[in-house]
Amino acid sequence: MKAFYQDFQLGILGGGQLGRMLIQSCVNFDVFTAVLDPAADAACRHLASRFTQGSLTDFDTVYRFGKTVDQLTIEIENVNVEALFQLEREGLLVTPQPRVIEIIQDKRRQKQFYRDQGIPTADFVLVDGLADIARHTGFLPAFNKLGKGGYDGGGVRRLDTAADVGRGFDKPGLLEKAIDFDREISVIAARSASGEVAIFPPVECVFDPRYHLVDYLLSPSSAPATVLAKAEAVARQVVERFALVGLLAVEMFVTRDGEVLVNEVAPRPHNSGHQTLCANQVSQYEQHLRAILDLPLGDTALKSPSAMVNLLGAEGCSGDVYYEGLGAALAIPGVNLVLYGKKQTRPQRKMGHVTILDTDLSRLAAKVEQVKRTIRVASRTAG
Repeated sequence: MKAFYQDFQLGILGGGQLGRMLIQSCVNFDVFTAVLDPAADAACRHLASRFTQGSLTDFDTVYRFGKTVDQLTIEIENVNVEALFQLEREGLLVTPQPRVIEIIQDKRRQKQFYRDQGIPTADFVLVDGLADIARHTGFLPAFNKLGKGGYDGGGVRRLDTAADVGRGFDKPGLLEKAIDFDREISVIAARSASGEVAIFPPVECVFDPRYHLVDYLLSPSSAPATVLAKAEAVARQVVERFALVGLLAVEMFVTRDGEVLVNEVAPRPHNSGHQTLCANQVSQYEQHLRAILDLPLGDTALKSPSAMVNLLGAEGCSGDVYYEGLGAALAIPGVNLVLYGKKQTRPQRKMGHVTILDTDLSRLAAKVEQVKRTIRVASRTAG
């Protein structure tokens, strides 16, 4: 293998904000980055050492791109996995491994993996479409999830009674039993090629109920210590059972009686780890890089309690982005701003985030609300 600090070239499939922040860690390690993304104005375009515009789901495009680099990683799992398998067979190091990405791409296989491996998760049944859902009305209330596709809250519909069956997806998916949960948390785990595992402290996610997207998160979670210990143990179990190389974000439900159930995972840096850029000893992006290069993993300990607020495109705003209130927000002590370099906004598009540091948790909560009131992601021409 080439020395990563000399002539080594790392390929990244996906040029969005996760790739953008990963590249910033690559710069610190003097790693040459080649990025493939379908968008001409991708967030990574002007930061990557080399940028290629092309489809992430086309076999030939991904295969040809992979032949130009020394190692391949992802910032989104919606990629052509058949091309990754072929590249791996030909000797290219692909991390995370294609076999892991293939399982995670399909929620049906992902859930079955948890069941087969004894990993705690909500009860579920596999369904092939509306007719199949209609045969399982006794399982409701449940969430109908598409097997493939459906990112950022899409591909999920709640069905409460038999009258809701028509609202389901007429495609292969699953029914996941609705859980009476107390909170949602996320744990990011890293595993190197040598098998070293490091776990970031669990964070608590607060979702926007309208769009099923994270509104903000708190780090660390305020769940009892026994629950947090369970969550870290489950995250370790998941990453080790996958034997994944890289980063794995494990989203979990905490039930009213303190049990921890795995909801879904993502084999890459994740929205629930943005705050690690300034709130932890090592960021999730550097940790991913360390893991895939088989370097010693970094210290995941907190430097400070923090909150992360997602900056989403405002309702009714599409077009050239315009940020309102940035100056006022940056005047708040402990506020750290990251914009994703996207020139066009639309409602609920992830455009940036704010991390807030404060040792006093009540002040931290107040600052979250202040930031949410202060910043608005608008457009110069609404509509």
